[in-house]
Amino acid sequence: MGIKSFMGRRAKERSKKEYDAPILVEDYMSRKLVTFSPEQSILEVMESFAKHHISGGPVMDDNGFLVGIISEADCMKQISESRYFNQPILDKSVERFMTKNVETIPHDMSIFDAAGVFDRHNRRRLPVMKDGLLVGQISRKDIVIAALKLSGENWK
Repeated sequence: MGIKSFMGRRAKERSKKEYDAPILVEDYMSRKLVTFSPEQSILEVMESFAKHHISGGPVMDDNGFLVGIISEADCMKQISESRYFNQPILDKSVERFMTKNVETIPHDMSIFDAAGVFDRHNRRRLPVMKDGLLVGQISRKDIVIAALKLSGENWK
């Protein structure tokens, strides 16, 4: 007599645990930003970096639109030039040194997708946009903190 395959009675499908922990960029981004204008001097920016313990920030035009981002790395260009030409750091404008083609992310992107953006583009911070307006900024550190908070949960 042959062996029959018997699976038995199937259990009812269990409902999966709903994941309700915050996983969006807007849940972890910084909202109070130090911003700069294109006309500001690079010296003012460096002083602001030291005063606020930051390493970069968004550059906004007079209408409040994002036009660039300035970082310590951009300031290094000015410091290097002043050394090369044997001149003190001059009162040059942010516009000359800022990064103009700024990569941004939407406020409703998941932190996992944002981590992928950081990985692909090698940035330290990304401006967060909602309806074409700057609403915050998220950094690599913010993503790491979010991941630590979620480490006890099941990620979807």
